[in-house]
Amino acid sequence: MLSPRRETILKAIIEQYITKARPVSSQSLIDDYDLDVSSATIRNEMAYLEEAGFITHPHTSSGKVPGELGYRYYVQSIGDVQLPIDERLLISHIFHQAEREIEEWLNLTASLVSQMVQNAVVVTLPRVNSGACRMKHVELVGLTDTMALMVLVLEGATVKEQLVNFDCKVSQPELSTMAMRMNAAYSGMTGSQITPKSERLGGIEQQVNDLLVKLLEAQDKAEFDEPCLDGLHFTLNQPEFAHDHHIASALIELIEQRKLISSILPQSPVSARVTVIIGKENKTESMRDLSIVMANYGVPDEATGLIGVIGPTRMPYARTIATVEYLVSVLNQLVAQLYGKENQS
Repeated sequence: MLSPRRETILKAIIEQYITKARPVSSQSLIDDYDLDVSSATIRNEMAYLEEAGFITHPHTSSGKVPGELGYRYYVQSIGDVQLPIDERLLISHIFHQAEREIEEWLNLTASLVSQMVQNAVVVTLPRVNSGACRMKHVELVGLTDTMALMVLVLEGATVKEQLVNFDCKVSQPELSTMAMRMNAAYSGMTGSQITPKSERLGGIEQQVNDLLVKLLEAQDKAEFDEPCLDGLHFTLNQPEFAHDHHIASALIELIEQRKLISSILPQSPVSARVTVIIGKENKTESMRDLSIVMANYGVPDEATGLIGVIGPTRMPYARTIATVEYLVSVLNQLVAQLYGKENQS
C-alpha cells in the first residue's frame, strides 16, 4: 500500500504519460500538477516508486514511464467512474434512433466506443448461456418448384438461413403449412428436444425437420460469430507501435485468423463488471504488450455477449471503463427486450 503522497505522484505520472505518450520528468510534474512538495521530494518519491516496480525508465530517457504494477495499482484505485451526463444522453438518443436489429446495435456500439476511447473495439453477438440454442420462429419460402429457403430465427434474434432442395415439387401453401406446424410444436425448444418429436415424420417434412435440428446443433457448436470490430486504426496509430511493428502484426494476424476473441478471453469467465487485463496478464503471448478492458452484456442465464477494448498499456483506463460500463447498461436493456425480460433487468 502506497502512502497518499506516493499514490498521488504515481497517479500524476500515469495520467501525464497517458496524455502525452512520453517519459515523465520530475520537472514536468512540478509544472503540470500542484503537488505542494519540492522537486527533491518528488525525485525521491519517484526513486522509491521505481525501486518498488511501479514505474520504470526507458534506456534513452531520464524520464519515467509506468510499469504494469503501476497501471494495476492505478486501475484498482479508480473507483466508481461515470461518463458525463451529456455523453450518456447523446448515446441514448443515438440508440433510440437506430433500427431495432441486434446487428445494428452491435455495430453502433463498436463504432461509438472506439471513437470515444480511441482504441480498437470488438463486440460479439449474444450467445445462449445454457449451451443450447432455442428456436423462436421458422419460415419456409419457395424459390422454385423444388427449392425453398429456410429462415430460422433463434431466441436472441440471431437469424440463420439455409437452402432446402426437394426431390419433388412443393408448393408455397405446403411450405407455409409445414412452417406453421413447426412453429406451434417446436417454439422455444433446442435441437435435442426437437429430435424425438420428429422421429415419426416422413418425406419432405422429415427432411425439413432434420435440417432445422442440424442448424440448431451447428449453432451450438459454433465458437463465436464474426465479431463487430471497429477502431483498429486507432490502436495501430498509437505511438507505441510506430517503432515496434511486431505488436501490430501479431494483432492483425489474430484478426485474420479469427482468433481474436479466444485470445483476449481470460481463463476465468468474464462478468458484467468490467475486467481489465494489463500486459503480461494476457494469456496469449502476442497480446502481452497490450491491455484489454472488457465486460459481458445481455441477460444473465439467458444470453450474453462481450464488449472488449484493445489498446496499448498506456490506455485511458478511467474513461474506457466508464464508456464500457455505460454501453453495457444500454445493451442490457435492449437484449432484455428481445427476451421479454425488460421488467426484470
